[in-house]
Amino acid sequence: MSHDYLGNPIDTDHPLARQALDDFTLGFLSYHPRAEGIVASAERHPESALSNALAGILMMFSESPEGPVLAERFRKIAAQVTDPQPRAALYVALLQAWINEDLDQVLHLSETLLDQHPRDLFAAKLNQYVEFNRGNWPALLRIALKAVAASDDIAQSHGMLAFAYEQCHLLDEAEASARRALQLQASEPWAQHALAHVMLTQGRIEEGIGFLESVSHHWQGLNSFMYTHNWWHLALFYLARGDEARVLEIYDQHVWGVLPAYSQDQIGAVSLLARLELAGIDVGQRWQALAPYLQARHRDTVQPFLSVQYLYGLGRAGKPEADQLLHALREHAREAPVFSRAVWAEVTLPLAEGLLAHARGEHPVALERLGVALPRLNDIGGSHAQRDLFAQIELDARLHAQDWAGAQQVLELRRRYDAQDVPTNRALERVYQALGLPTLAQAAAARVEVVLNTPHTP
Repeated sequence: MSHDYLGNPIDTDHPLARQALDDFTLGFLSYHPRAEGIVASAERHPESALSNALAGILMMFSESPEGPVLAERFRKIAAQVTDPQPRAALYVALLQAWINEDLDQVLHLSETLLDQHPRDLFAAKLNQYVEFNRGNWPALLRIALKAVAASDDIAQSHGMLAFAYEQCHLLDEAEASARRALQLQASEPWAQHALAHVMLTQGRIEEGIGFLESVSHHWQGLNSFMYTHNWWHLALFYLARGDEARVLEIYDQHVWGVLPAYSQDQIGAVSLLARLELAGIDVGQRWQALAPYLQARHRDTVQPFLSVQYLYGLGRAGKPEADQLLHALREHAREAPVFSRAVWAEVTLPLAEGLLAHARGEHPVALERLGVALPRLNDIGGSHAQRDLFAQIELDARLHAQDWAGAQQVLELRRRYDAQDVPTNRALERVYQALGLPTLAQAAAARVEVVLNTPHTP
């Protein structure tokens, strides 16, 4: 029996097919485009159920309405293999469950794979992906601990563990795991990403800038998600220090335009443009440049966390497809599978309505609808840093509604994470002036001046 580079059984002895399976696993774990070679390999090797199952699963990761259709072609080929190898058969069943939107079964089968093959890190990563999109952070941690127990020598397992710890607010453990991964492999991008999360959460802004700039050369050649996302994180650090020119430069050169048709590139662009505007920065025609790709999403209800950001971008670009997408979300909230219907109806829909209202300057409506959704944002997935966009938009609606007392409470809580954050202190200056507290307004303004006059570029 043949095995992959991690020691997991595979169902082919063909040298090129074996290499493609190794490239898929290592490429997927490392966020490298070499993973995509599994598609051509599957087409060349219909006798390998595992190759075709994994090619189909890769189609599901496209996060698009077309994903299940593309995946079904490979599932049919895999299903035609008689007496498939047991591990391959589990992956074929997993693909079928995912196409059927039976995510509970996807989770069960991926964990079964990990239990039967403790170094099947792809199964662990897939399980984490599904749980991430459902906001089940302790499940990420449980799976990652299993993976590390059998793969302590593999950097990517520690990267998975680092991010799981961070999402569970266990920041010391997250940093230790990330640094362990980077000891094993200095270029491990998911560990770099997890450490960026830790530094941002702890307000270690200057350290975060220095760290990410020092490792950014490793990102060249990664897939578009990891490349653009780590640059996105670096942009957040610069935004916190008021370096508007650097953030716009990162957006133009590294966040938008790498693979513009891809879901994650689109939401990264929406999220960063929104943050720039919330900080009072003119983004020029960038919404209009992004809009054609978002317009194609006018019926996209694959994932709530993605759909609401497509909607916001369409709203900011002033496109009529925003109303079409909102209508599609309302329909989906009524027709979604039972396991997710409440999340769509009770969280996604009010969030979508609030975001579109804010995009159109309807701030009282935005404040009311966002207030319904914010306490349950965890249910739609996305990381802490990503979901913070929605809290910032709610805060902006509060400022426009002149809820100065409420805004003061939110802003000072935000300042506990990073006392020198430029957008926060600029907003506090405005709020304290409105509240008749000029001394506090002057203190906030002074903090901004100190930051802007302090070099932070490494």
